[in-house]
Amino acid sequence: MRSDSVKTGTAQAPHRSLFNALGFTEEERRRPMIGIVSSFNEIVPGHMNLDKITEAVKMGVAMAGGMPVVFPAIAVCDGIAMGHVGMKYSLVTRDLIADSTECMAMAHGFDGLVCIPNCDKNVPGLLMAAARVNIPTIFVSGGPMLAGHVHGQKRSLSSMFEAVGSVAAGTMTMDELAEFEEKVCPTCGSCSGMYTANSMNCLTEAIGMGLRGNGTIPAVYSERIRLAKHAGMKIMELVEKNIRPRDIMTPEAFQNALTVDMALGCSTNTMLHLPAIAREAGSRTKMAVWSKNPNVDPVGSCVGVNGSRVNAVVSELNGEKIDIINWSKNPANLIENALSPAKVVYVAADAEEKTAQVIVPDYQLSLAIGREGQNARLAARLTGFKIDIKSESQARDLGLLDEVESYADETTESDDAE
Repeated sequence: MRSDSVKTGTAQAPHRSLFNALGFTEEERRRPMIGIVSSFNEIVPGHMNLDKITEAVKMGVAMAGGMPVVFPAIAVCDGIAMGHVGMKYSLVTRDLIADSTECMAMAHGFDGLVCIPNCDKNVPGLLMAAARVNIPTIFVSGGPMLAGHVHGQKRSLSSMFEAVGSVAAGTMTMDELAEFEEKVCPTCGSCSGMYTANSMNCLTEAIGMGLRGNGTIPAVYSERIRLAKHAGMKIMELVEKNIRPRDIMTPEAFQNALTVDMALGCSTNTMLHLPAIAREAGSRTKMAVWSKNPNVDPVGSCVGVNGSRVNAVVSELNGEKIDIINWSKNPANLIENALSPAKVVYVAADAEEKTAQVIVPDYQLSLAIGREGQNARLAARLTGFKIDIKSESQARDLGLLDEVESYADETTESDDAE
């Protein structure tokens, strides 16, 4: 287990003494240690019920054989922060949440995480942290607020802002405004309406990081408590199978999230948060460039003097690695460039089928594929080809190398004849 680094062995005796101080038993320490990131507080309506969600998750983890350990994450209420200097302190909390959760997860050797967010920057911040840390993780939100009712019509927080405008316009009395105040936000939960919080909770489900109902079961429903227990049990399965966020948050998963986003009419803020989460899920970017001017080196222009241009971008993207390659209209050449820094022996590209067979030296195979298949996957995305990579030994065993050598001989003879 990952947590053995803080629980097992002679050198970890001081660590175990501290777990004893926390009240954990030896029997508990034998179990996978699950960090429960609780965003409970008493200033955000969508978070005031997260203590109950946290207890339900703890119960689910324990029932499934885990050792639940709770630690906090901050959250700002955008509604309360709105209209004064407080709004300047909202967006920055997303990265604070991501950074602090990463620190807690890495410092304490958790085997898995259950993230309990609900509102605005809290959801994407924890998703960014999950992708960054990349240990088995599941999400369960606090759920949406029930809609308010005024004069038989459903109302939400946006109705409250409209009511303020109506008073200013002289079309609503102060007594009517007071009635709106009392009735538009009737329960705990993320503000009713497809605002940032509910949008991101639905997209968490669409990406695959939350169980069904994560984005839609109301905060006050008992079904939400049952969902939290199931999330606590499910994390133990993810830990056992070592299913991690980057296994789930694939390009296809984000495409699915974007489709759901368009279908639901989610908040435009999702276009701020989804790219940030996707960037964390991948640690490398690969791009192909070319120049209309043959006297200009396109790669060198992007890199800049002493790497100044590309380093500025890397810094902005929190250290994400960037591969810049030369674009080519020849598919084989483009694929070869796209697989850099690996050396390529041979590329056979079928432009109609959009498939390519690539042969690399034996010692370059792991480099061509990349960590967790990342280099090959990025090359495939960049070129639009399905790329099958074989080492020279594999190609020789399959008879592919004979075909390559035969083709090379024919090409040489043709050149000699000319």
